[in-house]
Amino acid sequence: MLRGALGKTFRLAGYTIQYGCIAHCAFEYVGGVVMCSGPSMEPTIQNSDIVFAENLSRHFHGIQRGDIVIAKSPSDPKSNICKRVIGLEGDKVLTTSPSDFFKSHSYVPTGHVWLEGDNLQNSTDSRFYGPIPYGLIRGRIFFKIWPLSDFGFLRDSPNGHRFSDN
Repeated sequence: MLRGALGKTFRLAGYTIQYGCIAHCAFEYVGGVVMCSGPSMEPTIQNSDIVFAENLSRHFHGIQRGDIVIAKSPSDPKSNICKRVIGLEGDKVLTTSPSDFFKSHSYVPTGHVWLEGDNLQNSTDSRFYGPIPYGLIRGRIFFKIWPLSDFGFLRDSPNGHRFSDN
């Protein structure tokens, strides 16, 4: 009887580990559901919106200008940020202060991206911490799940004129 109970326990543990590994790989390499918080991506993504982020693009360097990405925060590695890709490596980006008073240009170095929130007046982004390494990108957001009234693919940036000022 003890042998049978032990066998069932080990089988259960084995299945748990097996399915845990499959779930981990799916969330790490395929994608998952993410809740975005904060006002930096308004009006595209509101506080507490739930979106789907796919992770395949980052592995195949498929991130493009205009994509919305989830990345590790360069100032706090325990948190993630949700921002739009404004510039890729080698791009010259028009940078402004939050007040839009001072304008300058920055170059995005190799292996980095320039990220900004759609709500330029209320976003801590590459204008503050500079370009971020490509390796900090966790996934690309392309689909809004909640609220149901906004269910569907995400719209273009309200700041589309900011892309690649060559």
